[in-house]
Amino acid sequence: MTTSANPIRILTVDDHALLREGISALVATQPDMTIVAEASNGAEAIELFRKLRPDVTLMDIQMPEVDGIAALIAIRNEFPDARVIVLTTYKGDVQATRALRAGAQAYLLKGLLGQELLTTIRDVHAGRKRIGQEVAAQLADHLGDELLTRREIDVLRLIADGNSNKLIASHLSLSEDTVKGHVKNILSKLGANDRTHAVTIALKRGIIGL
Repeated sequence: MTTSANPIRILTVDDHALLREGISALVATQPDMTIVAEASNGAEAIELFRKLRPDVTLMDIQMPEVDGIAALIAIRNEFPDARVIVLTTYKGDVQATRALRAGAQAYLLKGLLGQELLTTIRDVHAGRKRIGQEVAAQLADHLGDELLTRREIDVLRLIADGNSNKLIASHLSLSEDTVKGHVKNILSKLGANDRTHAVTIALKRGIIGL
């Protein structure tokens, strides 16, 4: 049992200082938890984890230098027992799947800080996994969906940047007909009405980022 004499040691990783401060203030009210360090990017997180071996790490995804998924993979490769909670604004199923496959024990939206975060920290420390209800619903909605190929994602990113099929073909050294085929597959797999709708769906699900 965790006590105030042996609290859960937490590393927070986020490039927004205000969020780290908010988590620190929340954790400070709990006798069974303590913040041992803060990192502002994935590279710092890896170094601090090696040095401090925290019990639980709170990891953002979108960060400069080394993002949260890359940091999570690096930490788990070196320390397979590392317990990591991904804290993010991204509720899309694809981003959540990436995090869970990389070894995250929990995936929580930043809007659900407070009591849910504290409960999740205790659950993960005890060896349990947690996924927020909204994220779990997204995962269930897209269970069994056909995934986009790496090339289709490349095409979709270029569509999101406003490129025509001709420019996409030039960027990727493909024929324009091949690009048209990829676009057709993208619309079909995402259930999109047109290119703009496909980009909107992809952003919401975390297939591509801004």
